[in-house]
Amino acid sequence: MEKKPEIIVAVYENGMLRPKVPVSLSEGQTVRLRLLSEVAHDPPKTELDKAFQLMADQGWMTLPHTDPNIKPVSQEEVCELANRLGAKPGKPLSEIIIEDRR
Repeated sequence: MEKKPEIIVAVYENGMLRPKVPVSLSEGQTVRLRLLSEVAHDPPKTELDKAFQLMADQGWMTLPHTDPNIKPVSQEEVCELANRLGAKPGKPLSEIIIEDRR
């Protein structure tokens, strides 16, 4: 009977991965690893955030990584971009899709 996959945290030191908790492996046993960087994050605030975190911890999904070097877009920049995109020639995508369905 195949053992259920485990998710553990390990630290890379001196060229080796050192598990933070004991693992139930036989000496010389081969395992398959999926390396995911541990990202420090704030604790989940809402029930939805908790659900997402649980799924990420189980390996069912990957949470988006935030780049601290990216500044938020201001409302003025959003409006300017919307105006520029609205001024482009051609039909809106919604009209193209409706015509395509006919």
